[in-house]
Amino acid sequence: MRISLIMMKRFLLVFAVIVLALPTFAQKSAAQIAGEKLREKWMNQKAPEFVVEKWLTKEPKMKGKFILVDFWGPACGPCRKLIPELNEWSKLFKKDLLVIGVAPNKEESVRKMKEPVIEYFSAIDTQQRMSKIYGLKFYPMAVLIDPDGIVRWIGYPSTEDFTKEFVKKTIDRYKSQKKK
Repeated sequence: MRISLIMMKRFLLVFAVIVLALPTFAQKSAAQIAGEKLREKWMNQKAPEFVVEKWLTKEPKMKGKFILVDFWGPACGPCRKLIPELNEWSKLFKKDLLVIGVAPNKEESVRKMKEPVIEYFSAIDTQQRMSKIYGLKFYPMAVLIDPDGIVRWIGYPSTEDFTKEFVKKTIDRYKSQKKK
């Protein structure tokens, strides 16, 4: 009887850990699934007009550049975790790529976030105009748009297929096609 009680306690503990962890896995899976659906709809399609409410940095000159729009929010843990990587990409591909963070929050909320520091272009759009057009349901979500205004990737950026190598290949492929 004593052994079975210990086994039962262990089973309940493991069960509780799994049940408590499920929302985390489900949220990520839901975000990834949402990203896949966005790719089905938007890949190789014309991107909607780029609209923001207010620039928190100077407005970039977008003509002739790839645009990586990161839809994020200061209270979003995965969004904040992505910022250092986007800082790196902004520097690494500065000749060809503009990284732009667009938050749905009020200016004060974004400006009071001190860590991590955003080193790329930043804007707010409390009306979430582009988010609504794209049909975004989760943050972070990212859209990579080529210089011709065509969506080359959209989705949950914390996936294995959205890497700096992917961005480099996409830029290089575009350049080689333009030379022909």
